[in-house]
Amino acid sequence: MTLNFDRWVDRSHSDSVKWNKYKNQDVIPLWVADTDFTSPPQVIAELQQRVAEGVFGYGFTPPELIALFVKRMSDRYQWDIKPEWIVSLPGLVCGLNVAVRATTTLDETSLLPSPIYPPFIEAAQSEGRRFKSIPMKEQQRRWVADFSDISKQLDGSEKLLMLCNPYNPGGTVYRREELLQQQAFAQANNLVVCSDEIHCDLLLEPGLQHIPFASLNEDAAQRSITLMSPSKTFNLAGLGASMAIIPNAALRRKFKYTARGIVPHVNILAYVAATAAYRDGAPWLEEQLDYLRGNRDLVTRRINAMPGLRMLPIEGTYLGWIDASALPVEDPYLFFVEAGVGFTSGADFGNSKFVRINLGCQRALLEKAMDRMDIALATLKQ
Repeated sequence: MTLNFDRWVDRSHSDSVKWNKYKNQDVIPLWVADTDFTSPPQVIAELQQRVAEGVFGYGFTPPELIALFVKRMSDRYQWDIKPEWIVSLPGLVCGLNVAVRATTTLDETSLLPSPIYPPFIEAAQSEGRRFKSIPMKEQQRRWVADFSDISKQLDGSEKLLMLCNPYNPGGTVYRREELLQQQAFAQANNLVVCSDEIHCDLLLEPGLQHIPFASLNEDAAQRSITLMSPSKTFNLAGLGASMAIIPNAALRRKFKYTARGIVPHVNILAYVAATAAYRDGAPWLEEQLDYLRGNRDLVTRRINAMPGLRMLPIEGTYLGWIDASALPVEDPYLFFVEAGVGFTSGADFGNSKFVRINLGCQRALLEKAMDRMDIALATLKQ
């Protein structure tokens, strides 16, 4: 298969959240985490076939999708799961919220990395709940969770540890020993672990392997809620099809009970797209990964050559975490918007001196954004 990821798709006149944020402004949107790439051809073909049927009544999770997902976990991650462990969801964010509500009362606490993808924070604060932060620190040019001080803050109210692997923002792919450290911490403090692994297929650094937290050992499995989806992998985010994998039967029942009547069923077209992607999308994914690696290399080289900016290597995801703390500006996000480049503000993640960049677009657009940044930064020298 030969695909053209450089092909321009004009989303500026569509219902795209990414492109409508700066509508009628000369701002390149490099923020929200979907890509500007067309999905795999087989996904598009099967959606068109399903739409042509013309009937859109209630549906159920296709057995083929479950079988494909179970096989995928075994083949790619050496994780043997059972079909009954899977709970279908219309999105990963609702899974975060259900996990918090299923495992904590209003008087109990979640633990989560900081900075972190904003829906983690929103979920942890639902209905007035509280959370405590585990700082992410730089170690050997990687962002990793630092558990050295968090034990001093524990008071017994903690019930849930929330993980993000690969890490958003920052792109860290956790190694086995790092995951075992987190599992030992959870075991010592009797915590359920909710692991967001939505970017598990998007590994950019050769030689790395995604390791599902629940696959570490039986203890990890029995205390885990793992959230996965084809949405980031195959650019299906607007369709909404995700899975919670919960080996512990009692925890799974509590999760389902909490979601009942609140979380809707998965869209029938999302099921069609997810099934086609998992069945036929592997060649497309490999070409996308090659393209994203080129984007990653371009952006890493150019940003780290810019005065006042620094970005650690991105091991996984198509998201970069740019340290702009050395810039002589009050708000790096607003500074770059005024320069015509729309990142995500680091304030949303917990640190306003950073911005997050989305690399999932045509390379020429990234080049244009980098040029605008160079021009804007040159004005600060004057």
